Amino acid sequence: MSAARSFKTYLDLVKFEHTVFALPFAYAGMLLASMQERGTGWPSLHTLFWVTVAMAAARTAAMGANRVIDRFIDARNPRTAGREVPSGKVSPAQAWALVLVSLVVLTLAAAQLNPLCLILLPLAMVFLIGYPYTKRFTWLCHVWLGITDGAAAAGGWIAVTGHFSPAAWALWAVVIFWMIGLDVIYATMDYKFDLQNGIKSIPARFGIPRALQIAAVSHALTFALLILVGVLAGCSFWYYLAALAMGGILLYEHRIVNPNDLAKVNVAFFDANMWLALTMLAGVVADVTWRTLVH
Repeated sequence: MSAARSFKTYLDLVKFEHTVFALPFAYAGMLLASMQERGTGWPSLHTLFWVTVAMAAARTAAMGANRVIDRFIDARNPRTAGREVPSGKVSPAQAWALVLVSLVVLTLAAAQLNPLCLILLPLAMVFLIGYPYTKRFTWLCHVWLGITDGAAAAGGWIAVTGHFSPAAWALWAVVIFWMIGLDVIYATMDYKFDLQNGIKSIPARFGIPRALQIAAVSHALTFALLILVGVLAGCSFWYYLAALAMGGILLYEHRIVNPNDLAKVNVAFFDANMWLALTMLAGVVADVTWRTLVH
C-alpha cells in the first residue's frame, strides 16, 4: 500500500471529516473565554495551535479506540462491516498504535497549555477510551458521548483561562445535549441490529418513535442552553443571530427524519450538524470581533 493510500485509510478509520463537529465548539469556547478574560476575542497563536493539536489528537484517539474495540460488533453489522479494522485494511495492532501516539500528542498539547488541562487529562482519557464499552451496558451511552465531546468546548475555554466559569459549564452542556440528540438519531439506523445483538441504545430501549422524541427534547434544551451561554458570556446580537440560525437547523433536522422515513438520517447526522457547528463558530467569531472593536 502506498504512503498516500495508507494515510487516507487512517483518515477514513477515524472519520477525520467529522472533526468539524467538535472543533468549532472548542474554538468557540476559546474565543469567548479570551473575550471575557482578556477583553479581546483573539487568543494567542500559541493557545490556538495547541488547542487545535489537542482536539485532533483527542478525537483521533477516541475514534481509533472505538473502531478497534468495536471491531467484532462492526464485523457482524452489514452497515459497518466494511470499516477499516473489521475489513482488514488496518490491523488491531496498527489501530492501537495510532491511539497510543494520539494520547502522547494529547499529553504534550495539554502540558503546553496550562496546569488544569494537564490535571484533567487522565479523566479525559477515561471518557475518550471508555465510550465503546458503554453501549454494552447502558442505553445512556449517548450521554457518555455527549459529555466526552462537550469537553472540547469546555477545554477550549480552560485552555485560555486555566479555570472554569458558568459560561464554560453552559457551553459544555450545549454540546452534551446536542450530541445526545444527534447520536440518538444516528442510532436509529442500527435499531434492528442492536436489538438482535444486545447492544444498548435509546432507540433499542424505547423504540424509534420515542427515541426521536427524546432527541427532539434534547435539541430543544440545546437551543435554550445556547441562549444561556450568550447571556453568561455577555454576547452581542451577532451571537444570538447565529443561535437562531442553529435553532432553525435543529428544527430542519427533525423535520426530515421521522419514524416512518429514516432515509435522510445521514443528511440529518452529518450535513445538518456540520452546518450547525460552523454556524456556531461563525456567530462567535462575528460576536467577539464586534465586541473587540467596540470595547
